[in-house]
Amino acid sequence: MRKLLFVIFLLGFSFIFLAKAIAQVTVDDCKDKGDPQVRANCYAAKIKDLQGQKRTLSNQIAVMDSQINLTESRILATQNELANLAVDITTANKKISNLESALENLTKVLLNRIVATYEIGRVQPFGILLSSDNVSSFFSRLNYLKIAQSHDKQLIYATQQAKNDYANQKDIYEAKKKKTEILKASLERYTAQLEQDKRAKQNLLVETQGDESKYQQLLAEAQAQIAAFSNFTAARGGASILSNQTVCDDWGCYYNQRDSQWGNLRLNNTEFSIASDGCLVTSMAMVYTHYGHRSVTPISINSNSDNFASYYPAYLKYVITADGATSSRVGSIIDGTLAQGQPVVVGVSYDGGPIPDHFVVLISGSSGNYRMNDPFTPNGHNIPFTDHYSVGGVREIDKVVF
Repeated sequence: MRKLLFVIFLLGFSFIFLAKAIAQVTVDDCKDKGDPQVRANCYAAKIKDLQGQKRTLSNQIAVMDSQINLTESRILATQNELANLAVDITTANKKISNLESALENLTKVLLNRIVATYEIGRVQPFGILLSSDNVSSFFSRLNYLKIAQSHDKQLIYATQQAKNDYANQKDIYEAKKKKTEILKASLERYTAQLEQDKRAKQNLLVETQGDESKYQQLLAEAQAQIAAFSNFTAARGGASILSNQTVCDDWGCYYNQRDSQWGNLRLNNTEFSIASDGCLVTSMAMVYTHYGHRSVTPISINSNSDNFASYYPAYLKYVITADGATSSRVGSIIDGTLAQGQPVVVGVSYDGGPIPDHFVVLISGSSGNYRMNDPFTPNGHNIPFTDHYSVGGVREIDKVVF
């Protein structure tokens, strides 16, 4: 019995060791790829595999680490390609220089030969016969003329070929220069992406405090909020795209999340769109314009990934930045805030549930009689709040401070 238990213990220990070894290989196998592009492809496949697994804090950190490694590999691959292009451009330059010299020399020789051939060609065969000492001399001179003419043809062909080679090398040079500019732009994007990836990982650790239970709580709340937005949109007949919705006045600008200017854009590059789930993003953009940031639109907020939660990229954080200004949504009361001339961002429950499924901006009013900018309702600029929602359905009340 003791031997059996000992064997089971050894098997269990071996299994744990093997599992750790396999896990280690899984984590590090991409680093063994010598070619940066092959390594990048490996990390891309790894990210896809990890994203298909259950969402946990450790899993998301693994995804972020793989994304960082992927971006670093892309940077290295791009740098290598730029280095190779620099060599190719130098080679093309040398070839162009040599071809220019050869073409110049061939052109000079060809011009001289054309003049000589013209002078010889003016002499008729009868004239050659008269000027020849004998028949043998006549045929020799006549044969020389034919050889000279044949050589001239070859020289013309060589000159034309040199021109073609020169043109080809110029095309190659220009193509490689254009590719270099494209790669430099890609390198800049990858470098910015790397910084963003690193910030996202750091933000995740800060937001979750490195705690799995905290991560699951935040994730559940964010998922519920976005699901509520989607449910609201579906209940209102879908997020069809609208045109000519923007209205700017002394208060600021009214924006509609379904506006064709941005409605079809992905919400922070997720599967959700601004039209279907961007009510809060659009509401915050309107508030920004009220405080003088007239250049801010939903695109301004949506294009900054730092404005969204690292644990759920479609979820807008309470602290965001747009037009260089950082704002925070803080709890408040409606009447007191409106009385101070400040707008209020309110989350309303359309279905009577415990969490908001839509956000609007209250711009004036008191005692339940409010005017609002509704980012979903067509032409929802300065319209009565209670025509569409119930005061009793308000689930969140925020003012925006800078």
